[in-house]
Amino acid sequence: MCRPHLLPLLLFALLLLLRPTPLASQPAAPSPAPQCALNFTALLPFLAPPLPSDDATRCAVATQSVAFLLSLHLAATSSFVLPPDASSCLSPLRATLPYPLPASGCGLSGLDAVLASPGCGNVSTVADFDALVPPSSRQDIDASCDRDLSAVPDCTACSTALSKAAAAYLLAVFPNATGNNNVTGCVQYPSIYAGAEASPRGPADPATAYCLFLLKANPPQSHSSGTAPWVYGVAFGSLAAVLLLAAAVGCCFVVRRRQARAAAAALAADSRSKRSQAMESISASTTLVKFTYDDIKAATDGFARKSIIGHGGFGNVYKGVLRDGAEVAVKRFKNCSAAGDAAFAHEVEVVASVRHVNLVALRGYCIATTQREGHQRMIVCDLMHNGSLYDHLFGAGECQLPWPVRQRIAIGMARGLSYLHRGAQPAIIHRDIKASNILLDDEFEAKVADFGLAKFAPEGMTHVSTRVAGTLGYVAPEYALYGQLTEKSDVYSFGVVLLELLSGKKAFISLSEGQSFVLTDWAWSLVRRGRTAEVIQEGMVDPGPTKVMEKYVLVGALCTHPQLHARPTMEQALKILEADSVPSPLIIPERPIPVVANLAEIERSASSSGSGQLFSPSGFRSFIHANVDAAVVSPNET
Repeated sequence: MCRPHLLPLLLFALLLLLRPTPLASQPAAPSPAPQCALNFTALLPFLAPPLPSDDATRCAVATQSVAFLLSLHLAATSSFVLPPDASSCLSPLRATLPYPLPASGCGLSGLDAVLASPGCGNVSTVADFDALVPPSSRQDIDASCDRDLSAVPDCTACSTALSKAAAAYLLAVFPNATGNNNVTGCVQYPSIYAGAEASPRGPADPATAYCLFLLKANPPQSHSSGTAPWVYGVAFGSLAAVLLLAAAVGCCFVVRRRQARAAAAALAADSRSKRSQAMESISASTTLVKFTYDDIKAATDGFARKSIIGHGGFGNVYKGVLRDGAEVAVKRFKNCSAAGDAAFAHEVEVVASVRHVNLVALRGYCIATTQREGHQRMIVCDLMHNGSLYDHLFGAGECQLPWPVRQRIAIGMARGLSYLHRGAQPAIIHRDIKASNILLDDEFEAKVADFGLAKFAPEGMTHVSTRVAGTLGYVAPEYALYGQLTEKSDVYSFGVVLLELLSGKKAFISLSEGQSFVLTDWAWSLVRRGRTAEVIQEGMVDPGPTKVMEKYVLVGALCTHPQLHARPTMEQALKILEADSVPSPLIIPERPIPVVANLAEIERSASSSGSGQLFSPSGFRSFIHANVDAAVVSPNET
């Protein structure tokens, strides 16, 4: 029999026995592995079919995707780099891309090291970037990129602002760049910055992503199985509004049509008056000589065939001798009409207003109408006895230009173009730089000629043309594809001519069996493999120091970069060419192929004129698309 005072002790002992015993040897749960800080989910809408089929485009999309992801990360954290404890981002990137990367890996093998280390030129944060870029350039980015970038002019204005900011930024970081940032590259930082800091909708906006990173999002698909009743109400209401609007427009149509006819008549009269004033202003503002038709005809021996010294898209060039014995070159325009005299007056005024030792000076002009020849327009310049650079590089016989002469020609070209871009007010974009438009005087001093395609470019503005004018092989990609014309378009053409001058090879050669030889691609393929010296023409007479010639090759490769942000200005290129020392290292960003990504319905088009000009953006698109992925044929095989 249990005693009552022992009952509490028995209950306490029973509770101790029933209490669970902790497992001292049980290991703690493992902590979750750190995740990559990039938002790969936001990239998925830009990776939908159709998928790129070639390795070059796949690498370009992968590289641009990294820049897009970094812009998203910068918008969220104000940092260009990831936290040091982040795990590998390469594996999730490969898993996100809907296609396998080529065997080369597209240069992404060092992705983790690049993202975890200080950014290009030790730029890790937005504050670091702001410290390198002048306030005026950042204000220009905010003004130009803080908008909807769907329209081509708006995207062009933003791209131009980024190119100006990139010029100052790249000059600041090149001396400190390590050269291992082969994924995003220093040149991508302004676009990453613009998407995160300037774009009102952020980098994930389809228009912003396509303008800055050329990533195109497919339109969203509808998942609705039926139509809600309110949709019909909205539709009928909209139809009623349209009918009312059409009735109002119909009432105003007759009145506005009469007003338009009256305005058109007044505009035509004003245009005729301006053409007359433009022609009168030539003699008033310059010291040009107004030659008569008989003077020019006598000087050229009646425009004899033997007097022709050149052909162009605008007509023939004749050698002539004036009454005072001066030898001149006469450019005679074809298919002229009196209605085009205003445009001709503009060209004459542009050429006459520019004076520089490396630019061809205009001596006079002639406008006349004859019964037999019809309307005539001609300009008269001094004759260059050594012809053009094209004659010496690709004329009959092997090129015999020694290195000192080639060096003088290169610097002369750069000085002339730099003056057009910075010395002339307002700035002038040539638009047709090629070897045949570089003339050589008696001392082999380079003279930039033919301003027939020149346009005034007000400071800070970009000209977007609906008609591409230029010569096959020399036209910059952004101008050929999108009509985006800036001073960097001339820089690209200059780089092509510089590579021709150094290598003795033409810019573009069509070979048999559908193959082609593109000089810029061939030169870049040698530069990226460390074989820069092989670009120099073999057997050159009196070659210069190897390091100096290689510097000129690197400048040509940098000027012909597909992305205009990566190209220097003509002033910067001239400083490098004239410098006694060789910049070390002269870093050239990787050459992605974003200009041809996501292009659809490309048509092949080429000019039928003798000058090989391209008359529409779609014409050059077909050429780029057909040849950008072609195997680069060694010039020795040509």
